[in-house]
Amino acid sequence: MGSIPLPPGVLLRRAERTDAAAIHRLIWRERLNPLSLDWRRFTLAVDAQGRMLACAQIKPHGGGTRELASLAVLPAWRGQGLAGALIRHLQAQAGPPLYLTCRAALVPFYARHGFRAPAEAELPAYFRRLRRAADWLFRMAGRWSSMRILCWNGGQL
Repeated sequence: MGSIPLPPGVLLRRAERTDAAAIHRLIWRERLNPLSLDWRRFTLAVDAQGRMLACAQIKPHGGGTRELASLAVLPAWRGQGLAGALIRHLQAQAGPPLYLTCRAALVPFYARHGFRAPAEAELPAYFRRLRRAADWLFRMAGRWSSMRILCWNGGQL
């Protein structure tokens, strides 16, 4: 898929039904949101033997809003550009705007790929509700929410 630089022997491909269990295992292992894991929306980075090394999906929401979600890379393959390749591929596939949720510590990583924090008024209804719910849950737990919502607009401000 495309000419995105990847390590030798690694390629990007659409997920197949037989990948569903591996996707679920990786998402659970990385403690990401396990909801809405439809294998048909996933793109994978795989090695020469077809083994999944990383995955990500574009999740549709109401009103045509789309979310880059479920981005996970096996620990042994981190730092080799797989996450960046998946992001660039899915940005090209989906086009802007593309939203995501992440921990505050990951904001600099996503900023390198053009994601920025939109103003509250710019958020689609789904993400405004999500932010309010997360803030409420963390307050009830006596903690400050570290969840951030970012948006990629294809370089447009």
